[in-house]
Amino acid sequence: MKSYDIAVIGGDGTGPEVTREALKVSEAAAQKFGFKLNWHHYDFGGDRYLKTGEVLPDSAIEELRKYKAIYLGAVGHPQVKPGILEKGILLRLRFELEQYINLRPVRLYRPQDCPIKDKGPEHVDFIVVRENNEGLYAGAGGNLFKGTPHEVAIQESINTRRGTDRCLKYAFELAKKRRDAKPWKGLKAEDTAAGKTAQLTLCGKTNVLTYAWDLWFRNFNELAPKYPTVKTDYAHVDAICMWFVKNPEWFDVIVTDNMFGDIITDLAAMIQGGLGVAAGGNINPEGTSMFEPMGGSAPKYTGLNVINPLAAINAAGMMLDFLGEAKAGAAIENAAIQIINTKIQSLAAGKMGHGTKEIGDLVAAVV
Repeated sequence: MKSYDIAVIGGDGTGPEVTREALKVSEAAAQKFGFKLNWHHYDFGGDRYLKTGEVLPDSAIEELRKYKAIYLGAVGHPQVKPGILEKGILLRLRFELEQYINLRPVRLYRPQDCPIKDKGPEHVDFIVVRENNEGLYAGAGGNLFKGTPHEVAIQESINTRRGTDRCLKYAFELAKKRRDAKPWKGLKAEDTAAGKTAQLTLCGKTNVLTYAWDLWFRNFNELAPKYPTVKTDYAHVDAICMWFVKNPEWFDVIVTDNMFGDIITDLAAMIQGGLGVAAGGNINPEGTSMFEPMGGSAPKYTGLNVINPLAAINAAGMMLDFLGEAKAGAAIENAAIQIINTKIQSLAAGKMGHGTKEIGDLVAAVV
């Protein structure tokens, strides 16, 4: 029997609560599909920081590097200054473990959860590939004359050929894999006649951010001929935001940089029904990857059994798929879809008609 060792960081607030449900559903899938999951729990988060002053010890990075996957519940504590835990845990793991892809599937499960008029599941089904190790998040820059009337603050966006190349290649491969077996319904007749089965959209700002986006755009166009089944196009980030709201069905796979990816995936979460179902992966295809629900720690709901665990459950499904258990991953998402469409009143916390634990039980029972 195959066995997988997985690091678990429940984190803060409702993080441990949704993590418990995600692990419960994962165990049900493992039992059904014949593999074993070994959970290794770590207490990194706000409570530990308040007790010890330690966010993430250096030794933890090397220990976590031994795992193929990390499951993260949430970070963010009301008694800890914003940024300390987020930078010290989440961003540090993303950078030091070279999780250079942030992967965000965007799928609407039922029409009533979408705030856009007349849009259903057939219109909202795309995926965003966000570069996860460079850009404005690299932390390059500084202050001059800080605290004076002459202060200068510089924040630099770092974009390298290596970084853009590996992100774009991942996106092209994903688009090809995602649609080769089943041509994307959004393609026009002339595209399919030309042998195209997928679409990859580069999201940037070439008209203003000329240096960084010249590199992205050149690299994108140089790679495109190597993927003849993938139709390519480009859109400015502001246009992407408009079209997400007006015509989300235009998109299949979208690739973009760190900052733009952070922004458009939050918008995407809203059109798929909210953060209650939005999950993501921080991917290092050759190393350790980390999976998490996209929402925060929601401390005001801690211990009330009202937080929606479906995003956490979907993150667990993504993790199993990444580990090579594609059938188990798909079964988890399909179970979540079934429960959403038959048992859930609303995706909002406290309005679901069931508690956090009960929703985990429902999904686990139909995996």
